[in-house]
Amino acid sequence: MMNIHHLELFYYVARHGGITEAVRNIPYGIQQPAVSAQVIQLEEHLGVTLFRRRPFALTAAGEELYAFVAPFFSNLEPMSDKIRGGVTHLIRIGASEVVQRDHLPGIVANVRLKYPHLKLMLREGYRPQLEAWLQEDALDVAITVIEGKPPAAIHTEELIRLSLALCVPKNSPIKTGEDLWKRDTLDIPLIALPAAEAICRHFQACLAKRRIDWFTSLEVSSLGLIETYVLNGFGVGLGLYIPKTTHLAGLRLIPLTEFPPVVVGAMWMGKRTPVLDAVIEECHRRAEYLES
Repeated sequence: MMNIHHLELFYYVARHGGITEAVRNIPYGIQQPAVSAQVIQLEEHLGVTLFRRRPFALTAAGEELYAFVAPFFSNLEPMSDKIRGGVTHLIRIGASEVVQRDHLPGIVANVRLKYPHLKLMLREGYRPQLEAWLQEDALDVAITVIEGKPPAAIHTEELIRLSLALCVPKNSPIKTGEDLWKRDTLDIPLIALPAAEAICRHFQACLAKRRIDWFTSLEVSSLGLIETYVLNGFGVGLGLYIPKTTHLAGLRLIPLTEFPPVVVGAMWMGKRTPVLDAVIEECHRRAEYLES
């Protein structure tokens, strides 16, 4: 008789295209050598090779076995939920105020179609703070700017690329970034997030390449506050151009398309759960909607 656990491991290997990816997605701790050894035992029991290792490809026997076991293993979790009468899933999401206000409601609403009892916890922050919360296991996923190499054990996935943008009053004579870059001096106050935030670092790096000095005059804690202070005449704000996002009346955004875009993505630690998969999948759909 075939070992059911061996069949389960083969299912994950076949589904995710190899042993390395399987280990990342198996919902319990198991090491690569153990998976490899047990799948080899399954092959020895059957007397066939189930897949080619490099590059990964199922053999004819592997395809046949996967087609047989996939319906059972893929439906285990839904069946468990059905028997329990529905379970509550918790997802803890960290993101900026703008993401939480304008984008997460639709994302979460769609995830709840699959997980009706979904419980949500939101925390507002930017990358350094969100990374710390992930490492403290205070978050399951963060939606934030992605730059450079993440800390050890943190995984990232790109969602969308966005242009830096200047926020000005609607009646401002500034129409493009070049209206500013061609000036001999920039004496207009700049309103921005703290200098350590990725958006500011990216902006200052772009200015440095043009040998332009323009430093923050008013530092605030959120993109929403930037708009408030621009509207009240404190200067020009630095933010991101996010399509289909609402802004305060009386303001205008100037995309800085002459600068490289900022990458926004998802960050998480450890293995992705089915609920986390659903959240990130909906984030991708939201990104596609914004880009359309």
